[in-house]
Amino acid sequence: MDNKERYLEIFRKNGYKLTTQRRVIFEVLYERSNEHPSPEEIYDRVKDKYPEIGLATIYRTLQLMEDLGIVYKMNFNDGLSRYELCMNNAHQHHHLICLQCGRVEEVEIDLLEGLEAAIEENKGFQITDHSVKFFGTCKVCRKARSNKKEN
Repeated sequence: MDNKERYLEIFRKNGYKLTTQRRVIFEVLYERSNEHPSPEEIYDRVKDKYPEIGLATIYRTLQLMEDLGIVYKMNFNDGLSRYELCMNNAHQHHHLICLQCGRVEEVEIDLLEGLEAAIEENKGFQITDHSVKFFGTCKVCRKARSNKKEN
């Protein structure tokens, strides 16, 4: 069973039918796994494949997928909820968010494992996940700004 089918099996294991709408929404998220789409962006892409779907169905399905641990719901302080697929029940990765262009870049390095262990030992608090967002200016915007100063 490939990774895609493992995700879809979660619906069945939890007693939910894998409807056409759910499959198409999942497919859009899977195909765009390097993006962080909002429900409206997902809706725009799903409409191409399943024109009769409504935005409310997108929201309900995303909520179900979040409840089932298929997706993470994230907030990048841009006024939108954004979604990405969970990867093997591991910690979320971190994100770099450009305050100029809004670009989001993923950071796969997890430097907080030692901090988590210390917190668990000192406070008796079992950590299951964490989320870190770094806000700043991406290299593309920094280069563009540098070029403007030179001219």
